[in-house]
Amino acid sequence: MPIPTEPIGSIPRTAELLAAMSAHAQGHIDSDALRTATENAVAATVAAMEATGSPIVTDGEQGKPSFATYPLIGLDCLAPDGVVIPFKDGHTRQLPRLIKGPFRYSIYAGRFVESARRYATRPVKQAVISPSALSLLYPAQGVTGYDRDQFLADLTAESAKDIRSALDAGAANVQIDFTEGRLSVKLDPSRGLLRDFVALINRVLANFTEAERRRIGVHTCPGGDQDCTHSADVDYADLLPDLFKIDAGSVFMQMASERNRPRIFEIVNAHRRPEQRVFIGVTDPIDPVLETPEIVRDRVLEAVSYLPARFLGTTDDCGFAPFGDDTSTARETAFAKIKARVDGTRLAEKVLGI
Repeated sequence: MPIPTEPIGSIPRTAELLAAMSAHAQGHIDSDALRTATENAVAATVAAMEATGSPIVTDGEQGKPSFATYPLIGLDCLAPDGVVIPFKDGHTRQLPRLIKGPFRYSIYAGRFVESARRYATRPVKQAVISPSALSLLYPAQGVTGYDRDQFLADLTAESAKDIRSALDAGAANVQIDFTEGRLSVKLDPSRGLLRDFVALINRVLANFTEAERRRIGVHTCPGGDQDCTHSADVDYADLLPDLFKIDAGSVFMQMASERNRPRIFEIVNAHRRPEQRVFIGVTDPIDPVLETPEIVRDRVLEAVSYLPARFLGTTDDCGFAPFGDDTSTARETAFAKIKARVDGTRLAEKVLGI
């Protein structure tokens, strides 16, 4: 069986879309013009990804302001002063804060699948934000008339609806972005917060059949924004035992940028469930140096010496532009790295005789 290879999701937005986003924010163009620019960007992104030989494609998250906040567009139940996420270089990203209930998504991922499938000739993958990330919207001081338990019940239902919408729209598989997993260990070294996050994700996944869960994966990385991370200093050994307790069929792991991959592979091998496929990152989106197919091949062969090839896949460490305004990586670089991943995975298959 060939080694599957899949993108994580985001691709830097097109120049046309970035200009349209700025113009719309300033009131210079209307929403119809922004939708046209977004649709053009989706079409261009799908075509460019298919040109790399990628057997599965995404819309590059062209229509999302960020991988985390797409369900919040236009909601009137939020204030801007929520949890702040600091990155290693000193820049920050800030989530909004919930100020009233009930909590409902404003948009569901199925809409992005429908858009991508208008242009794709290959299966479409869809990334969704984790319920654990959105649980951070609820403030420590609470919300008058809307307790945390009710919020979590509503969030669970909305997250399940988001995944369901993607599957119903024809997504080949769905990936839950769980970049806050590693960060949670940094915030709470006892791992209590991590275990709460894992329990919440499993609460959502309980709404799906075993067959459906095989089409749902979870992605972990130490963040990737403006060529910087927020939690790469957290030891994977503190995350992985709990990560593999998530009831997902696949786990997508940042690995290309790890310093001691053999040690991490041993930990993965000790905790991976028998039915879980592990997609290892073989390209580093925040490294401007382009990987060659031969480098990717060697990273796959390294992994196979620790993990059974039949349960292995390849991916990129992270999305190339999880936040819409991140222009630190050129689109051409992103597609070149994706092509190297695809070609390098095929080279590894030849060496392995599969």
